[in-house]
Amino acid sequence: MSRRRRRYAVPGAEQGMQSFKASVMQNEGYAVDPERPDDVKYEVARELGVPLERGYNGSLDTESAGQVGGRIGGAMVREMIRLAQERLADNKD
Repeated sequence: MSRRRRRYAVPGAEQGMQSFKASVMQNEGYAVDPERPDDVKYEVARELGVPLERGYNGSLDTESAGQVGGRIGGAMVREMIRLAQERLADNKD
């Protein structure tokens, strides 16, 4: 089974989002290779005790996969909100 390819609403946003993910997850204390920021999911999975491996993970239940994605996505959303609040505060001045 092939890996699903994400499509971003804004053309060309993929590189920026990958860089943002790397930055956020480094700030969360994870070792992130900037060239392969998606690989941080394996470190997160190990920390959570989720048996995520490279390649096919068909036996992985959705709850476990969601724990990994939630940890990464949640950190990214928190940072996006913080940045937006910061910009709003700066615009009030």
